[in-house]
Amino acid sequence: MRGSIRKILVTGGAGFIGSEFVRQAVLQKYKVIVVDALTYAGRKERLKDVLKDISFYKINICNASVLKSVFAKERPDEIIHFAAETHVDRSILDAQPFLQTNILGTYNLITLSKEFNIKKFIHISTDEVYGQSLTGFFKESSPLEPRNFYSATKASAEHLVHAAILTHDFPATIVRPSNNYGPWQYPEKFLPVVISKILKNQPIPVYGKGEQIREWLYVKDCADGILTILKKGALKEIYNIGSNFEKKNLETAKTILKLMGKSERLIKFVKDRPGHDFRYSIDCSKIRKLGWQPKTSFEDGIKETILWYTNNQAWLKKL
Repeated sequence: MRGSIRKILVTGGAGFIGSEFVRQAVLQKYKVIVVDALTYAGRKERLKDVLKDISFYKINICNASVLKSVFAKERPDEIIHFAAETHVDRSILDAQPFLQTNILGTYNLITLSKEFNIKKFIHISTDEVYGQSLTGFFKESSPLEPRNFYSATKASAEHLVHAAILTHDFPATIVRPSNNYGPWQYPEKFLPVVISKILKNQPIPVYGKGEQIREWLYVKDCADGILTILKKGALKEIYNIGSNFEKKNLETAKTILKLMGKSERLIKFVKDRPGHDFRYSIDCSKIRKLGWQPKTSFEDGIKETILWYTNNQAWLKKL
């Protein structure tokens, strides 16, 4: 490690969660290198406030030779791997990009991290690798039972990381966050879809009867949790990050409608998605032992999120 400044390479750093992590890491005086392919969901404007403080490379992690040139030039100490295809509905329509980015891209990063003697590799996964739970909470030791192509590719990436740990003594840690929400989220996810539809006074699509249950985590708290794991987390371990706040999708839609002063008549039930997981819920006692806990209540977080989208409708329209 070079001096007292830690040099971290962040893949997917122009994504929703990745960009929040980058903004916080810059504030904490890390030297940050961002690699992002700037696909439809990667938006460089998310980094506008910190671009002068970071090194940015428009690179697809599936391109191993170009990625290697960045490793050789920048010589990072640590890797935070966010880059992934993430939207379940898109994976159902076409899984090929998920196979490429989430599996091959992760393998490329593991290989280069070994070659360049990376000190710590933080792999950002998802609570969706557990599958669904009707009762109780998933612990880090729970079996992986992914139920769609997105979560299957994320589980596959985890298996690659775990295999590298066992085979090569690879210095990796796996992180499984719950559903994130907040400013800058691409409007294909549930909460920004609801908010953007309300802003345009359009019907809100809700799958099935809206009874699916999700655990909502404000994106700033998630990024703070990952930074906590970077600083205090143990190598070769897995950490869940969640809020322990659960809500049915229909109740969430109604909460947003009420806060935005709109009628529940805007809710439109649509055919449920194939293999739709009913409930995710994770035990976060392990990360809490590191001193982390979420700071933002759902009520405060959703109000901040609504305000941000209301004030940034030009960004929504552009997308």
